[in-house]
Amino acid sequence: MRDHSYAKDGSKALSKNFHVREFKCKDGSDPIFIDDELVALLQKIRDHFGKAVNINSAFRTASHNAKQKKAAKYSQHLYGKAADIWIAGVSVDTLAAYVETLLPGKGGIGRYHADGFVHVDVREVKSRWVM
Repeated sequence: MRDHSYAKDGSKALSKNFHVREFKCKDGSDPIFIDDELVALLQKIRDHFGKAVNINSAFRTASHNAKQKKAAKYSQHLYGKAADIWIAGVSVDTLAAYVETLLPGKGGIGRYHADGFVHVDVREVKSRWVM
């Protein structure tokens, strides 16, 4: 995991299709923590579907995370290891099923059908849920 400054590194490319600014906390804080393995996972998803991967939420500060209705107290977002994503024209189930092929036996995958996104994270243990 690396920390980045939104002010200094906001436009810095982390991979072919992702930049530091996409991972910032919604509270506008600086720095931003971003796990390299998460970026690699998102890039694989982008390459597979050939469409933009939209990030609703990635890194969160503890104070911002505490304000989220469905957030876990020790959310992987706090460590820069998670992103809530969606792809235009791709269902939650289709997206989650593909991510499952990339994270067999590890990582977190949460299906949020009502909100239209998939939570993905690169934790060492396997966790799956549907909301």
